[in-house]
Amino acid sequence: MAAPTNKLPPIHPGELLREDMEALGLSARALAEALDVPHNRISAILKGQRAITADTALRLAAYFGTSPEVWMNLQQTHDLKVAER
Repeated sequence: MAAPTNKLPPIHPGELLREDMEALGLSARALAEALDVPHNRISAILKGQRAITADTALRLAAYFGTSPEVWMNLQQTHDLKVAER
């Protein structure tokens, strides 16, 4: 039996990150500074142009009080859905 297909487009982790940032009133530049990463890294993630790497996942987890696995799982789920299309 084939698994049902999800017709919704894959959600990039950057979209979820943007929601978290908006809830905190946090700009991309402020988050980049807090994470000690280049501003363009955060901007590219928010635009869906860059994947969340292990390094970024560790930094996001420390900042937001989550586990790095949360961020890596979001990215992996996105990547798998894109590959299935």
